[in-house]
Amino acid sequence: MAAEKSAEQPATMSAEQPVDQSVDQSVERRADQSVERPTGQPVGKPVGKPVPEAVARLAEERVDPRFKALPPDSDGLTVGELAAQRRNLFTGGFTTPVLALSAERLEHNLALMEQYATRHALTFAPHGKTSMAPQLFWRQLEHGAWGITLAVPHQVRVARAFGIRRIFLANELVDAAALRWLAAELDADADFRFICYVDSVRGVQLMDAALRAAGARRRVDVVVELAAGDGARTGARTEAECAAVADAVAATGTLRLVGVAGYEGEVPEPTPERVRTWLRRLVALAAEFDAAGRFGAGPADPADPADPACDIVISAGGSAWFDAVADVFAEIPDLSLPVLKLLRSGAYVSHDDGHYRHLTPFNRVPDEGALHPAFRLWAQVVSRPTPEQAFINAGKRDAAYDLDLPEVQVIRRADGTELPAAGVTLHALSDQHGWLRTGPGVDLQVGDWVGLGLSHPCTSFDKWQLIPLVAADGTVTDYVRTYF
Repeated sequence: MAAEKSAEQPATMSAEQPVDQSVDQSVERRADQSVERPTGQPVGKPVGKPVPEAVARLAEERVDPRFKALPPDSDGLTVGELAAQRRNLFTGGFTTPVLALSAERLEHNLALMEQYATRHALTFAPHGKTSMAPQLFWRQLEHGAWGITLAVPHQVRVARAFGIRRIFLANELVDAAALRWLAAELDADADFRFICYVDSVRGVQLMDAALRAAGARRRVDVVVELAAGDGARTGARTEAECAAVADAVAATGTLRLVGVAGYEGEVPEPTPERVRTWLRRLVALAAEFDAAGRFGAGPADPADPADPACDIVISAGGSAWFDAVADVFAEIPDLSLPVLKLLRSGAYVSHDDGHYRHLTPFNRVPDEGALHPAFRLWAQVVSRPTPEQAFINAGKRDAAYDLDLPEVQVIRRADGTELPAAGVTLHALSDQHGWLRTGPGVDLQVGDWVGLGLSHPCTSFDKWQLIPLVAADGTVTDYVRTYF
């Protein structure tokens, strides 16, 4: 792939941020397609089913005041009816603040990571906690994802309600009520594949007890989580502890060990060398377990001998080090079963103008492409009390602020003229206000719209239940529903 613009470059100042089309032109637009196509991944069969009715029915939901920023005169319309009107974000009656998701940049990011995973022979299960948007889950599947990664039982239930058939839970599941539900879900749907972490003997015991009490027929597939180091978040700290957890799994009749996993983003004081060292520990652990015969222990459903363990799962990969994951996973030796090299990056779907703009691995491998920030939050100047101050009507309830404050990018006049936001910075957020500093000579007026770039996709999506999907000319083409 030809070298693209560095992800470190600031976003352009136009309303919907024109993007490099090299990736977008290589993959057809698929918003209206079903998923009846191969995933393009090295291990695993195609998803095989069209987008389910539950996703299509999102267009039937009625617009009402639950949904911030939508035109007041759209109340009572269905979301589909409002989308069909193709209103303009700036002239179609939307109120501020309003979060816009760029249609072109979203498609670019989906296509880029599809190509990256295919090029590096990685199976991709993007982390759905980022968006919690079933429409985007299915767009990710259309772009080659094997399944969706999630973090907590509620998220798994949302994914299942919208037809997701392969789920990787990057957490240990010890909640008895959730395990009862999971057992019933697995027993009712032979096509549902679920994998989750285990990182302690106690956790294995709790899972086993809950699944036995639920009368589970199918065993739950689990991977032993190796911690990324002392002081890291979760995971067994040593290989000996991992082996003890694996022994505990083998002693149950309700769990099946299928692999190992972890999160390299928790490596203390990470450098490329330290991250790769930890990833090689993870691969070595898988090879050690395989040599000891710990994998491939029969079918998930004892009543269905045609369902053997079909692969060994080795999983890692957040949004900061997936280049290291690709490099080390390329070194995985032949094992006794095919290896599912599972990457779980999630923030790529919208990318950002702050934290991940600086951390993305594409900064280290620019010849592989560049993600584009797809969010822009539009707010309005509501007060200009001094030449050095201005206040906008967007605050902590509208914008991510946990990693970085929003970045002021563009000023839009009432007549549609857009100006670079030179000399304007946001230095604080209240609940419903943004505090702007303005330099000498800045012509910023009450009533102007201000376009903001955001940092941290996860805490941008979760503040909006219905997000306009906006084309480069400002036309709202669809709406993305979230479930947090």
